[in-house]
Amino acid sequence: MSLVVTRAVLFDWFNTLADYDPPRHEAHADACRALGIEVAKERLSPGILLADHYYVDENQRSPVKQRPIEEQMAIFSRMEHIALREAGVQLSDDQALGIIQKMAKVFADTRFSLYEDVLPAFDLLKERGLILGVISNIDRDLVPVCQELGLAPYLDLIITSRDTGYEKPDPRIFQAALQHTGTEGSETIYVGDHHAIDVLAAEQAGMQGVLLDRFDLFGHITSCPRITSLVDLVHYV
Repeated sequence: MSLVVTRAVLFDWFNTLADYDPPRHEAHADACRALGIEVAKERLSPGILLADHYYVDENQRSPVKQRPIEEQMAIFSRMEHIALREAGVQLSDDQALGIIQKMAKVFADTRFSLYEDVLPAFDLLKERGLILGVISNIDRDLVPVCQELGLAPYLDLIITSRDTGYEKPDPRIFQAALQHTGTEGSETIYVGDHHAIDVLAAEQAGMQGVLLDRFDLFGHITSCPRITSLVDLVHYV
Protein backbone atom coordinates (compact mmCIF):
# COMPACT_ATOMS: atom_id res chain seq x y z
CA MET A 1 0.00 0.00 0.00
CA SER A 2 1.10 3.55 -0.66
CA LEU A 3 2.18 5.85 2.17
CA VAL A 4 -0.44 8.36 1.01
CA VAL A 5 -3.08 8.91 3.70
CA THR A 6 -6.35 7.17 2.87
CA ARG A 7 -9.37 9.47 3.01
CA ALA A 8 -12.08 7.35 1.34
CA VAL A 9 -12.96 3.67 1.04
CA LEU A 10 -15.45 2.68 -1.66
CA PHE A 11 -17.04 -0.70 -2.22
CA ASP A 12 -18.54 -2.91 -4.87
CA TRP A 13 -22.08 -3.96 -3.95
CA PHE A 14 -22.92 -7.53 -4.97
CA ASN A 15 -20.72 -10.30 -3.51
CA THR A 16 -18.82 -7.62 -1.57
CA LEU A 17 -21.36 -5.93 0.69
CA ALA A 18 -24.50 -7.88 -0.15
CA ASP A 19 -25.94 -11.16 -1.35
CA TYR A 20 -29.50 -11.94 -2.31
CA ASP A 21 -32.07 -12.65 0.39
CA PRO A 22 -32.47 -15.55 0.91
CA PRO A 23 -28.74 -16.18 0.40
CA ARG A 24 -28.13 -17.99 -2.85
CA HIS A 25 -26.29 -20.92 -1.30
CA GLU A 26 -29.44 -21.69 0.71
CA ALA A 27 -31.77 -21.24 -2.27
CA HIS A 28 -29.50 -23.38 -4.43
CA ALA A 29 -29.43 -26.16 -1.84
CA ASP A 30 -33.24 -26.10 -1.65
CA ALA A 31 -33.54 -26.18 -5.46
CA CYS A 32 -31.13 -29.09 -5.66
CA ARG A 33 -32.97 -30.99 -2.94
CA ALA A 34 -36.26 -30.56 -4.82
CA LEU A 35 -34.59 -32.22 -7.81
CA GLY A 36 -33.20 -35.09 -5.73
CA ILE A 37 -29.67 -33.67 -5.53
CA GLU A 38 -28.23 -33.63 -2.03
CA VAL A 39 -25.57 -31.01 -1.39
CA ALA A 40 -24.63 -29.14 1.78
CA LYS A 41 -25.44 -25.46 1.41
CA GLU A 42 -22.09 -24.46 2.95
CA ARG A 43 -20.26 -26.09 0.04
CA LEU A 44 -22.08 -24.03 -2.58
CA SER A 45 -20.84 -20.51 -1.82
CA PRO A 46 -17.38 -20.72 -3.46
CA GLY A 47 -18.79 -22.18 -6.66
CA ILE A 48 -21.57 -19.60 -6.83
CA LEU A 49 -18.94 -16.86 -6.64
CA LEU A 50 -16.89 -18.47 -9.44
CA ALA A 51 -20.07 -18.77 -11.52
CA ASP A 52 -20.73 -15.06 -10.97
CA HIS A 53 -17.21 -14.27 -12.17
CA TYR A 54 -17.81 -16.36 -15.28
CA TYR A 55 -20.96 -14.31 -15.96
CA VAL A 56 -19.10 -11.03 -15.48
CA ASP A 57 -16.39 -12.16 -17.90
CA GLU A 58 -18.99 -13.19 -20.49
CA ASN A 59 -20.80 -9.89 -20.04
CA GLN A 60 -17.57 -8.04 -20.76
CA ARG A 61 -17.22 -9.92 -24.05
CA SER A 62 -20.70 -8.76 -25.04
CA PRO A 63 -23.77 -7.87 -22.93
CA VAL A 64 -25.46 -11.14 -21.99
CA LYS A 65 -28.95 -9.60 -21.94
CA GLN A 66 -28.55 -8.57 -25.57
CA ARG A 67 -27.64 -12.06 -26.79
CA PRO A 68 -30.10 -14.59 -28.28
CA ILE A 69 -32.13 -16.38 -25.62
CA GLU A 70 -30.51 -19.72 -26.50
CA GLU A 71 -27.08 -18.26 -25.81
CA GLN A 72 -28.27 -16.69 -22.56
CA MET A 73 -29.63 -20.02 -21.36
CA ALA A 74 -26.36 -21.74 -22.27
CA ILE A 75 -24.51 -19.23 -20.08
CA PHE A 76 -26.91 -19.74 -17.17
CA SER A 77 -26.55 -23.50 -17.55
CA ARG A 78 -22.78 -23.20 -17.52
CA MET A 79 -23.03 -21.15 -14.33
CA GLU A 80 -24.94 -23.95 -12.60
CA HIS A 81 -22.37 -26.50 -13.74
CA ILE A 82 -19.58 -24.33 -12.31
CA ALA A 83 -21.37 -23.73 -9.01
CA LEU A 84 -22.20 -27.37 -8.38
CA ARG A 85 -18.89 -28.75 -9.66
CA GLU A 86 -17.07 -26.81 -6.94
CA ALA A 87 -19.35 -28.56 -4.43
CA GLY A 88 -18.46 -31.96 -5.89
CA VAL A 89 -21.67 -32.46 -7.89
CA GLN A 90 -21.75 -33.20 -11.62
CA LEU A 91 -25.01 -32.00 -13.17
CA SER A 92 -26.80 -33.09 -16.29
CA ASP A 93 -28.04 -30.32 -18.57
CA ASP A 94 -31.63 -31.16 -17.58
CA GLN A 95 -30.76 -30.81 -13.90
CA ALA A 96 -29.06 -27.46 -14.56
CA LEU A 97 -32.19 -26.23 -16.34
CA GLY A 98 -34.35 -27.38 -13.43
CA ILE A 99 -32.23 -25.42 -10.95
CA ILE A 100 -32.37 -22.32 -13.18
CA GLN A 101 -36.16 -22.49 -13.29
CA LYS A 102 -36.51 -22.91 -9.53
CA MET A 103 -34.03 -20.12 -8.78
CA ALA A 104 -35.85 -17.75 -11.12
CA LYS A 105 -39.03 -18.23 -9.08
CA VAL A 106 -37.24 -17.66 -5.76
CA PHE A 107 -35.62 -14.42 -6.94
CA ALA A 108 -38.46 -13.00 -9.01
CA ASP A 109 -38.65 -10.24 -6.38
CA THR A 110 -35.02 -9.35 -5.73
CA ARG A 111 -34.10 -8.57 -2.14
CA PHE A 112 -30.67 -8.23 -0.55
CA SER A 113 -28.99 -9.01 2.76
CA LEU A 114 -25.67 -7.71 4.06
CA TYR A 115 -22.76 -10.01 4.83
CA GLU A 116 -22.11 -10.34 8.55
CA ASP A 117 -18.80 -8.44 8.44
CA VAL A 118 -20.19 -5.31 6.73
CA LEU A 119 -21.53 -3.28 9.65
CA PRO A 120 -18.64 -4.16 12.01
CA ALA A 121 -16.18 -3.10 9.30
CA PHE A 122 -18.07 0.11 8.59
CA ASP A 123 -18.11 0.95 12.31
CA LEU A 124 -14.32 0.62 12.40
CA LEU A 125 -13.82 2.66 9.24
CA LYS A 126 -16.16 5.44 10.34
CA GLU A 127 -14.30 5.66 13.65
CA ARG A 128 -11.29 6.64 11.55
CA GLY A 129 -13.25 9.45 9.91
CA LEU A 130 -13.20 7.91 6.44
CA ILE A 131 -15.55 8.73 3.58
CA LEU A 132 -17.47 5.56 2.67
CA GLY A 133 -19.40 4.78 -0.48
CA VAL A 134 -20.55 2.30 -3.11
CA ILE A 135 -19.70 2.00 -6.81
CA SER A 136 -21.84 -0.65 -8.50
CA ASN A 137 -22.93 -1.80 -11.93
CA ILE A 138 -26.39 -2.54 -10.56
CA ASP A 139 -29.27 -1.24 -12.65
CA ARG A 140 -31.51 -0.08 -9.80
CA ASP A 141 -31.73 2.59 -7.12
CA LEU A 142 -29.68 1.41 -4.15
CA VAL A 143 -30.64 4.28 -1.83
CA PRO A 144 -33.87 2.69 -0.50
CA VAL A 145 -32.13 -0.70 -0.35
CA CYS A 146 -29.35 0.72 1.82
CA GLN A 147 -31.89 2.50 4.00
CA GLU A 148 -33.80 -0.74 4.56
CA LEU A 149 -30.61 -2.65 5.42
CA GLY A 150 -29.36 -0.02 7.87
CA LEU A 151 -26.35 0.85 5.73
CA ALA A 152 -27.42 4.34 4.63
CA PRO A 153 -26.17 6.20 7.75
CA TYR A 154 -22.63 5.03 6.99
CA LEU A 155 -22.59 6.03 3.32
CA ASP A 156 -21.49 9.36 1.91
CA LEU A 157 -22.16 8.40 -1.71
CA ILE A 158 -23.75 5.71 -3.88
CA ILE A 159 -22.69 5.64 -7.55
CA THR A 160 -24.35 3.16 -9.92
CA SER A 161 -24.33 2.47 -13.64
CA ARG A 162 -28.02 3.41 -13.54
CA ASP A 163 -27.06 6.92 -12.41
CA THR A 164 -23.97 7.51 -14.54
CA GLY A 165 -24.59 5.53 -17.71
CA TYR A 166 -21.18 3.88 -17.29
CA GLU A 167 -20.30 0.39 -16.07
CA LYS A 168 -17.13 -0.92 -14.48
CA PRO A 169 -14.46 -1.31 -15.78
CA ASP A 170 -15.08 2.05 -17.50
CA PRO A 171 -12.90 4.54 -15.58
CA ARG A 172 -15.61 7.19 -15.85
CA ILE A 173 -17.74 5.52 -13.18
CA PHE A 174 -14.77 5.68 -10.78
CA GLN A 175 -14.07 9.28 -11.78
CA ALA A 176 -17.69 10.15 -11.02
CA ALA A 177 -17.19 8.76 -7.53
CA LEU A 178 -14.02 10.82 -7.01
CA GLN A 179 -15.95 13.96 -7.92
CA HIS A 180 -18.33 13.15 -5.05
CA THR A 181 -15.65 12.28 -2.51
CA GLY A 182 -13.43 15.23 -3.36
CA THR A 183 -10.42 12.95 -2.91
CA GLU A 184 -7.53 12.03 -5.16
CA GLY A 185 -7.45 8.52 -6.54
CA SER A 186 -4.30 7.82 -4.52
CA GLU A 187 -6.24 8.71 -1.36
CA THR A 188 -9.07 6.33 -2.22
CA ILE A 189 -9.35 2.57 -1.77
CA TYR A 190 -11.80 0.50 -3.81
CA VAL A 191 -12.79 -2.95 -2.55
CA GLY A 192 -14.39 -5.64 -4.70
CA ASP A 193 -14.52 -9.38 -5.29
CA HIS A 194 -13.48 -9.42 -8.98
CA HIS A 195 -9.82 -8.83 -9.80
CA ALA A 196 -10.31 -7.39 -13.29
CA ILE A 197 -13.61 -5.52 -13.01
CA ASP A 198 -13.00 -4.17 -9.52
CA VAL A 199 -9.32 -4.09 -8.58
CA LEU A 200 -7.58 -3.54 -11.92
CA ALA A 201 -10.27 -1.14 -13.11
CA ALA A 202 -9.97 0.92 -9.93
CA GLU A 203 -6.19 0.99 -10.25
CA GLN A 204 -6.47 2.16 -13.85
CA ALA A 205 -8.61 5.04 -12.55
CA GLY A 206 -5.85 5.93 -10.09
CA MET A 207 -7.35 4.33 -6.98
CA GLN A 208 -5.85 1.68 -4.72
CA GLY A 209 -7.57 -1.66 -5.34
CA VAL A 210 -8.18 -4.30 -2.66
CA LEU A 211 -9.46 -7.77 -3.55
CA LEU A 212 -12.07 -9.28 -1.23
CA ASP A 213 -11.56 -13.05 -1.33
CA ARG A 214 -14.14 -14.38 1.15
CA PHE A 215 -13.55 -18.05 0.29
CA ASP A 216 -9.76 -17.86 -0.14
CA LEU A 217 -9.96 -18.86 -3.80
CA PHE A 218 -7.48 -16.41 -5.28
CA GLY A 219 -4.25 -16.86 -3.34
CA HIS A 220 -2.41 -16.90 -6.67
CA ILE A 221 -3.20 -13.18 -7.09
CA THR A 222 -0.34 -11.34 -5.42
CA SER A 223 -0.33 -8.04 -7.33
CA CYS A 224 -2.75 -6.34 -4.92
CA PRO A 225 -3.78 -6.48 -1.26
CA ARG A 226 -6.13 -9.44 -0.66
CA ILE A 227 -8.45 -9.80 2.34
CA THR A 228 -10.89 -12.51 3.38
CA SER A 229 -13.03 -10.26 5.60
CA LEU A 230 -13.96 -6.60 5.32
CA VAL A 231 -12.85 -6.11 8.91
CA ASP A 232 -9.28 -6.67 7.67
CA LEU A 233 -9.47 -3.33 5.85
CA VAL A 234 -8.39 -1.59 9.05
CA HIS A 235 -4.85 -2.80 8.29
CA TYR A 236 -4.79 -0.79 5.04
CA VAL A 237 -6.16 2.60 6.10
